[in-house]
Amino acid sequence: MNSLMVERFNVAGAQLAKLFGRRQDESTAFKAKAARVSDIGVTSAVYGRLFFTALMLMATLATALAYGWGGVLAVKHKLDVGTVVALVSYLARLYAPLLGLSNIQVAVMTALVSFERVFEVLDLPPMIQESPGAVPVPAGPVTVSFDHVSFRYPTVAEVSLASLEAVAVPDKTPEKTVLYDISFTAQPGQLVALVGPSGAGKTTITQLVPRLYDVQSGSITINGIDVRDAKLDSLHQRIGVVTQDAHLFHDTIHANLFYAKPNATDAEITEALRAAQILPLISSLPKGLETLVGDRGYRFSGGEKQRLAIARLLLKAPDIVILDEATAHLDSESEAAIQKALETALSGRTSLVIAHRLSTILKADQILVVQEGRIVQRGTHADLLEQPGIYADLYQRQFASSEPSFESSA
Repeated sequence: MNSLMVERFNVAGAQLAKLFGRRQDESTAFKAKAARVSDIGVTSAVYGRLFFTALMLMATLATALAYGWGGVLAVKHKLDVGTVVALVSYLARLYAPLLGLSNIQVAVMTALVSFERVFEVLDLPPMIQESPGAVPVPAGPVTVSFDHVSFRYPTVAEVSLASLEAVAVPDKTPEKTVLYDISFTAQPGQLVALVGPSGAGKTTITQLVPRLYDVQSGSITINGIDVRDAKLDSLHQRIGVVTQDAHLFHDTIHANLFYAKPNATDAEITEALRAAQILPLISSLPKGLETLVGDRGYRFSGGEKQRLAIARLLLKAPDIVILDEATAHLDSESEAAIQKALETALSGRTSLVIAHRLSTILKADQILVVQEGRIVQRGTHADLLEQPGIYADLYQRQFASSEPSFESSA
C-alpha cells in the first residue's frame, strides 16, 4: 500500500491517472489494498488481545486458587496467613516476565529475518569499486577514447539478492550484448554527436564514461587514464550531465543550483541563469531563487526545467559534458538561445551529445551513427550527407522541406 501511494498518488502518477481516466480504477485498487491491510491489522489485534486475555485469565485464576487453597490450609493451621500472602505476591511478580516471554519468539524471529536481509545487502559487493591504486583525473582539457568497447548490462544473478530470488520468479532472459566493438576518440574542445534509432545504445555509451557500469572488454580512457583506474570522485567532478528528463529536487531553485557547486557566489549563479536563458523568468518570481520547484520540478514546464538543469551544468563547469537530448523540451527560439549559450560555455570542453533532432548537431566535429550497438557510420555532417545510409535518410526525413537553409547553416 505504501508503494502504491508513493508511485500512483504523487504529482506525476495522479496526473497520469487523470489523463487516462483511471481515477476510479486507482481508487478501487487503493481501497482493496487498504482493506487488506486493515484486515491484517484487525486479525493481528484480535489474536493479540485473545492471547493477552488468556494470560490475564490464567493469572487471575491462579491468584484465586492460591488465595482459596492457601486460606483452607491456613484455617487448618498448615500454613501461616503471611506465607499465603507472600506466595500470592511472588505469583504476581511472575506475570510480567511471562507476558514478555510470550512475545519474545515473535520479536526474535522478526529481528533475525530483518538482520539477515540487512547483512545480506551490506555483504553484497558493489558493482563499481575504486581500484586500490586509483589516480585522480587532473582538471583541464580532456581527451576521451573508446578502444574496442563491448558491453552488456549485469544479469540478475550478478546484482540481485538470493533471498529475493528465492521468492521471485526467476529471470530467464538470456544475456544480451548491448555494445559491440565501439571505438572513437573525442579530442579536447570537440563536439561528438551520437545519432541513431531508439534503443541503439547511445545512452549506454554516455553512461560508460562516468563509470556507471564497467565494460566487459576494451577500455575507456580519459587523458590516457582508464576510468577503472581513476578515483571516482575526481572522475565525477570532471563530468557534467544533462539528461532528457531533468531531475530537480523538491527544494528551492537556489538549493538545486547549489547541488552543482556548494560554494557558488550569487554572481556565478546569476551568470549561469543568464547563460541558460532563464534569468528573466527567475527574476519575475515573487520569491526568486527561494521558490520551491515542487516534486520533480512540477511547478515548471519541461523547457524551464531543462534550462534550470543546463544552468546547473554551467555552474559546475566540467571538463567533459554529456547532453542526452538536453534540448528536447525546448521550442525553436529557446533551443537556438541555449545552443548559443552552450557554444560559449562548452568552448574548450569535450562534449558528447545524443540528438534525435539533427539541427542541434550540424556543427559537430564528429557524428557517430549507432545502430544495434555498433557504429555504422562516422564523419562530419557534410561527409555523412554524401554517403547513403541512416544519417542521410534521417536528414531527408527531418529537413526535406527546408534543405537549402540548413545546408547553408551547415
